[in-house]
Amino acid sequence: MKTIIFIGTNKSGSSRDAIKAAEQMGYFTVVFTNNEKQLQQREEYTEIHEMVFIDTNNFSDMKKEVNQLKLKGKEIKTIVSFIDSNVHIAATLCDEFCNNYTSSKAIEIMENKEKTRVFLKNQPYTPKFYVINPNETLPFETINAKLDFPVIVKSPKSSGSKDVLQAGDKTELEKHTLRLQEKDPDEAIIIEEYIEGDQYLVEALVYNNKVQIAGVVQQEITQGKRFIITGYAVLADVPSDIKAGVEDVLHSVISQLGIKNGALHLELRLSSNGWKLIEINPRISGGAMNKMIQAAFGFNLVKETLKLYLGESPSIEPSCMNYAFTQYLIVSKKGTLEKITGKRRARKSPGVIEVYVKPRKGTNLIPPLSMGHRYAYVIATGASMDEAKMFAQNAANEIRFHLTKET
Repeated sequence: MKTIIFIGTNKSGSSRDAIKAAEQMGYFTVVFTNNEKQLQQREEYTEIHEMVFIDTNNFSDMKKEVNQLKLKGKEIKTIVSFIDSNVHIAATLCDEFCNNYTSSKAIEIMENKEKTRVFLKNQPYTPKFYVINPNETLPFETINAKLDFPVIVKSPKSSGSKDVLQAGDKTELEKHTLRLQEKDPDEAIIIEEYIEGDQYLVEALVYNNKVQIAGVVQQEITQGKRFIITGYAVLADVPSDIKAGVEDVLHSVISQLGIKNGALHLELRLSSNGWKLIEINPRISGGAMNKMIQAAFGFNLVKETLKLYLGESPSIEPSCMNYAFTQYLIVSKKGTLEKITGKRRARKSPGVIEVYVKPRKGTNLIPPLSMGHRYAYVIATGASMDEAKMFAQNAANEIRFHLTKET
């Protein structure tokens, strides 16, 4: 039985969409998960044919489980992950058991922010940065000579804005550095210049050395304790100067990393000093990205990514060209969720493609400390970006989280 193994999944978003796509493509789907809650909610994951509870950081345990599946007659066609920290370990397993059409080495570099920065340190799009190794003290004089405040302090393994902090002065820099060192003493810390400018996300596939851009998305950032992206504008018509700039950086990154086949996305900022690379990830963005791309252009990016992983030619030729905007919802105060109102009105609003609300009654909601603390989204399309944005925001305004204050 032709089988695809997925290392981890979220309950919603691109990683879940990929498993649904695999099932629709006729594959037997297996998910290795370390999330006990998913086992408890097993009946909700109907597209997963077999779910295995396992430590997804333990390579040897997963190897044993793959061998068990083979003994049961499963023909493992590929092993993949659409989850932040699991892409490289999935590729390494794939090297061992399947034809791996992607590069494990390139994935390893992209998955780690320190390795990415060091590998691309001589490129004009790499921000100025400084790495503090484990057990090193903070060399303020060196950093002051190299960087101006504000600066960004982050962990190389941060994902979803969890461990990305802004320091406006020496005191904040020291506080954030100590905090990250206490959290993970064995991990380096990156301190880099803060880049002012509009932020764009570029989704891309590489197949047989040919680079295909699946979408260019302008991001709106809400800055509180963390940088949380709350708005995504999928550009149906990318201005020529933006297109040329992102293509230059994308082609350079792919060339430097030697990627012949693979999926990746870049986050870039257009600064007064040109384009600057905020980060790279060796996968499609999480959250609603797959659905946003589908609403804008008609193709299913995770399905085409799976085809690439299986050695087939992906096709991201648009079947439509829509302006699409996604508005995420966050809360401004802590509390326990009593009820949600307005979902039906939001779904019936003009231009709305999808409304998704994550939390259930009784969930504790908090102001965002990571992307995981975005609690709902609305995707809308329109005749222009302004119209798509207006439709999405009007619908999002209908949704209310009614909270009981924490005592």
